Amino acid sequence: MRVLALDYGSARCGAAVCDPTETIVTPIEPIAAAGTRAGLAAIAALVADREVACIVVGLPLSLKGTDTAQTAETRAFAQRLARRLRDGVPIELHDERLTTRLAQRDPSRRASEDSRAAAHLLEHWLAGRASAADPAGAPPLRGAGGGRLVPAEE
Repeated sequence: MRVLALDYGSARCGAAVCDPTETIVTPIEPIAAAGTRAGLAAIAALVADREVACIVVGLPLSLKGTDTAQTAETRAFAQRLARRLRDGVPIELHDERLTTRLAQRDPSRRASEDSRAAAHLLEHWLAGRASAADPAGAPPLRGAGGGRLVPAEE
């Protein structure tokens, strides 16, 4: 299943996709002003063009795991996106704590920091799915990441 991850920000939204086998995660061009009509339309076009079956939106919880003002804004964005897509693609919210920090430490600079954060978010989400599907609870092959992070498309 092809999954799109979004690291929402009001100015720009990092984005990453995985291949249909959920093995390779690729950061892609961030979406400007994702919460606007134009931004939502750009995401809808991306979903159609890439045949996305699920969207994961990063939920910016505090380090203590509680909601913040940004959490509320992100939840509202996810609801607007769901309305725009008319519930045609499921949207999941997933804890994004420390994904930006991981992106800052990522040696690959070919993709924006926001999209690298989205790629880390997607890797974490995929790893959680893989470990939930594995009754033996085998750890993912690469730390907490799961899928392989590849350079952004040019």
